[in-house]
Amino acid sequence: MKIVLVHNHYQETGGEDVVFEQERELLECAGHQVVVYCRTNLEADSYLGIKRLVLVQKAIWNDQVRTEFAELLRVEKPDVVHVHNTWVMISPSIYSACMEAGVPVVQTLHNYRLLCPVGTLFRDGKICEECSEHTLWRSFRNRCYRGSRAETASVGLMLAVHRARHTWQREVSSYVALTEFARNKFVQGGLPAQKVFVKPNFVHPDPLPQSGDGTYAIFAGRLWGTPEVRVTTLLDAWTRLRSRIPLRIVGGGEQRDQLEKKAISANLDTVEFTGLLAHDQAIAAIRGARFLIFSSEWYETFGLTMIEAFACGVPVICSRLGAMREIVEDGRTGLHFTPGDVQDLADKIEWAWNHPERMKQMGEQARQEYENKYTAEKNYPQLMEIYRQAIAGSNA
Repeated sequence: MKIVLVHNHYQETGGEDVVFEQERELLECAGHQVVVYCRTNLEADSYLGIKRLVLVQKAIWNDQVRTEFAELLRVEKPDVVHVHNTWVMISPSIYSACMEAGVPVVQTLHNYRLLCPVGTLFRDGKICEECSEHTLWRSFRNRCYRGSRAETASVGLMLAVHRARHTWQREVSSYVALTEFARNKFVQGGLPAQKVFVKPNFVHPDPLPQSGDGTYAIFAGRLWGTPEVRVTTLLDAWTRLRSRIPLRIVGGGEQRDQLEKKAISANLDTVEFTGLLAHDQAIAAIRGARFLIFSSEWYETFGLTMIEAFACGVPVICSRLGAMREIVEDGRTGLHFTPGDVQDLADKIEWAWNHPERMKQMGEQARQEYENKYTAEKNYPQLMEIYRQAIAGSNA
């Protein structure tokens, strides 16, 4: 099978980039012909002043990209196009090129952007579904995207135009939702239920499980301007612990200095900020932990770090919310805490640290969950079946 993979990289590298590369390698190792079409949002830095209006237009419909992509389809004649992200530089214009060429499209739903201009369904410290329940005007009124009405309008206009064109219903053959929770949200938001399939992300290569109990707790993620991740909640919980529990915070970003100052001012001398680590080093850090804390307060579409912990035989303490609640089974592969509840999180951390044997058992169950659901070997046939459905649908 020949597959064109499409991805628009953000300016900050994240989980979507990891998944894109892992699926590319998975397909190539299985013997498929893979053609990659990528752009990066670093290109947007050249659009200054009045040229930002040109960028808004390109985000909605990029004629140059559509022409390039139509030519790529003509030359390569792929069986299927698999899109991971089109925001900002690629735009949804490529879908019409695929439809014109008769090539089916599979779209992975890495975030909630088709429902919410920010992509998180989160605003002002809480879950927000106003754009789904009312209109996109709510996001413009609330300056949801980067705190700017102009920036929010650019995303909202892209969504409005393609909703009016019925792009999402007519020009995408199949969607990949990462959890049942996310699938339900997208179907409620208007995507055709028969087109939305559930396939989780996976971890490859297998890091193999840890030996021993783990000597610290760990948080791994980007430390940047997204309050829904709530590292501050984690640090506040550390101030309430009775036990001296070492914590490693792995990740870089614009909030790191601010968070380090907060830890110092609270005398949290057991908290260590490692900075951004290479992916293999981050995995090694997770393998040495007694448990991983996933303190996100938005729904999450998946949460790759959680199954990386599972692969390492490390249980997860996570918010009792959305996809996290679906992936982590409370009392079996980890523990749940009430989102945003500092004391509840502190109590769960304290209990987990003081019950190493019980956490080790949960880690073994987490590893089994990885082997059952989240390996490359389990993932490949699921991906192939989605491709086959998309191709069959386009030939019907």
